[in-house]
Amino acid sequence: MADVYAAITEAEPGVVERIAEVLELRAADPRQQALRTGYLTELALPDGAHVLEIGCGTGPVTRSIAGLEAVTRAVGLDPSPTLLEHARRLSRDHAAVEFHLGDARALPFPDRDFDAVVFHTTLCHIPGPEQALAEAARVLRPGGHLAIFDADYSTTNVANGPADPLQAVAEACVAAIVHDPLIIHRLAALVRRAGFEIRHFRTHGYDGVLDPTYLLTIIDRGADALLREARIGPALAQALRDEARRRAETGEFFGHITYASLIGVRG
Repeated sequence: MADVYAAITEAEPGVVERIAEVLELRAADPRQQALRTGYLTELALPDGAHVLEIGCGTGPVTRSIAGLEAVTRAVGLDPSPTLLEHARRLSRDHAAVEFHLGDARALPFPDRDFDAVVFHTTLCHIPGPEQALAEAARVLRPGGHLAIFDADYSTTNVANGPADPLQAVAEACVAAIVHDPLIIHRLAALVRRAGFEIRHFRTHGYDGVLDPTYLLTIIDRGADALLREARIGPALAQALRDEARRRAETGEFFGHITYASLIGVRG
């Protein structure tokens, strides 16, 4: 299966609308909000800072960036016109926010234009992350900050025991929505080669024990992917979705993904 985000401009409209819904649902999750706030507050920003988010989707992280005290310009960039339509609509009340259409590997901005660049769950979707990091270095001012937050999708786990069928569904979702599920394993080396000094690297656990709402979207998208590939039929796809919700309702649902955050400084 191909990563739908890596080919977002070719995706069917219904698929893009579902992505928009999931992005906002995830951003509203209190635990995701805490993780986002945690690494964004690590950025040492000057007053009047200009900050770029690469791969902004519907713009929830760009909106969070605009809310930081030092920021006077928060810019979101994404290759999907449809997602940018959502981003602009949802950011109408944020005067410091602007959005641009573009590719992470060829940024439409001049050299040294930003004080910080943010990749929030973006690098895992980009074929050629080296070029994206090189572009981030180009548009950063000397001493500017790089913030990366991404998942180690190899840790995605919803199994309650051996050979749990829901685990196969979660793995199908990862195959369908992630270009490089192991990007976190190589991240420090990639960042150093791009000319950044790493100030911190931390891992963060995210679970769906108390509130599985976001992780249920992993099950739904995995079932959809298996159905599109004709690996299962409609009845089984629905049964798998129903089983995940049964576990959620009875308190039996388990889910976990490890995330990592990195802050680097441009030399």
